[in-house]
Amino acid sequence: MPKPNDLHHLAITTADIKGQIEYFSTVLGMELVALYWMHGVEGAWHAFLKLNDHASIAFVQTPEVGKIDATIGVTHSGHPGGPCAAGTMQHLALNVDSEEDLLVLRDRIRSCGINVLGPIDHGFCKSIYFAGPEHLTLEIATSAEAIDARAWIDPEVVALAGISADELERYRRPPPPPVAAERFRSLPMTRQSRTWRAAGAVPPPAVAL
Repeated sequence: MPKPNDLHHLAITTADIKGQIEYFSTVLGMELVALYWMHGVEGAWHAFLKLNDHASIAFVQTPEVGKIDATIGVTHSGHPGGPCAAGTMQHLALNVDSEEDLLVLRDRIRSCGINVLGPIDHGFCKSIYFAGPEHLTLEIATSAEAIDARAWIDPEVVALAGISADELERYRRPPPPPVAAERFRSLPMTRQSRTWRAAGAVPPPAVAL
């Protein structure tokens, strides 16, 4: 059964697309592979920086972005443990293949005059943390092996989140499409999902990017 299997691209708004390209290219060594007028969005630019042949970090700049205030604790977390509004990105974590690679990248970032915290051992991964342009909170992480759900699904947190035993089993082993669709349609919708459904469920193809 088809399901999402990787990140294709994560799109971040910016008021300085050149500055973000400069940072992610020079500091992190990521290759710029696309920079073009965003499809179907008047005045918008779209940039893609390559993680691998199938995944990118993308940036979107429109004339309106620079007029919107960025507020720590609202639009941005400001640090790896900081709060921000529901549905916003708390931090962005990128992967490297080994702890050796993590240390090499840490030293590269530090050589650019950027403060780096870590590595910190989280048990299933080791991470470094640092700040990016426009209040981005960034992490580089590496895991020696896949996350073991038996070790990392905490019963206390499950209970505090209001997840029942039946729900947990379903989340760990998602049902097939007909059952999933029936289940989801019966749930209370968030304001945003109600908006999408009222608008026809999906954006027009011209603005899919």
